[in-house]
Amino acid sequence: MGRQAVPRYSQIAGELRRRIQTGELAPGDRVLSTREITKRWGVAMATATKVLTELRREGLVRAVPGVGTVVEAPSRSVRTARPAAGARPGSPSHSPSGRQALTLGRIVGAAVGIADTEGPAALSMRRVAAELGVATMSLYRHVADKDDLLVRMMDTVIAEHPLPADPPADWREAIELVARQLWDLFRRHTWLAPALSVTRPQLITSALPYNEWTLATLDAHGLDLRSAFTAHLMLLNYARGIAINLEWEREAEAHSGLDNKEWMDTQESALLAVLATGRFPAFSRLTAAGYELDLDALFEFGLQRLLDGLASLLDENPAG
Repeated sequence: MGRQAVPRYSQIAGELRRRIQTGELAPGDRVLSTREITKRWGVAMATATKVLTELRREGLVRAVPGVGTVVEAPSRSVRTARPAAGARPGSPSHSPSGRQALTLGRIVGAAVGIADTEGPAALSMRRVAAELGVATMSLYRHVADKDDLLVRMMDTVIAEHPLPADPPADWREAIELVARQLWDLFRRHTWLAPALSVTRPQLITSALPYNEWTLATLDAHGLDLRSAFTAHLMLLNYARGIAINLEWEREAEAHSGLDNKEWMDTQESALLAVLATGRFPAFSRLTAAGYELDLDALFEFGLQRLLDGLASLLDENPAG
């Protein structure tokens, strides 16, 4: 019988392990993310996730929220490819982080770090447990399931960026502030917009001040509460709708290996062939002049138009 083939994720993990052990990647250096692994080696996201999970189980790398996966310091990392005798992957004795008491805060923090650096596709109860160096079942003493964990993640990241204590007196300035803060939250955590439901809203305590802010602002300027709440949902879903593209773009780039501009370049010849028919003269002129999609500018343009509409309900003239 022939020798069994080494799984692809083990091959890639072996290459990264070699770079760490030889010093090519020094402690604190950022390791490739799952998206970058899929792009470089042409593997699926699940395979890329297994690569980083294996290195974490060996104590060679760790996730740093807002930074990504980095090489662990020598004093804490395990420089062998196999766990010590009697230890099993995911057990406290196998991972340095397992020495710390398992708390809800640590679980949520690890989950947010994974979603921020590797995307929501990489998030699972097993993946969080591997990050913390504990058995998967131990997480269920603190969270009911993945949906419960996701709600707690959303509650945590929103709570970290509270609204000011005193809203601006001008209604338009106040609504601009809350809308832009929502957009900033979606920008910081690209998994947040797809996770947040409008039709089946999750009970996120830290999000309630956003409801209250808009309701109180518009109510104070003469709009009935039903219309004010509808306006709040409109603004929330507007920001969320644009922000969903942020995560989609990250996923598309990981799977295609092309960023937005590079992908658009591959479509240029087909688009020019269609425009050459002369059926779309206005769009042809726009294309010739050049147009760069900027989601921040798109958000701001639409926000101002929505506020112009609200101004008409409040019997005020639109700005500008």
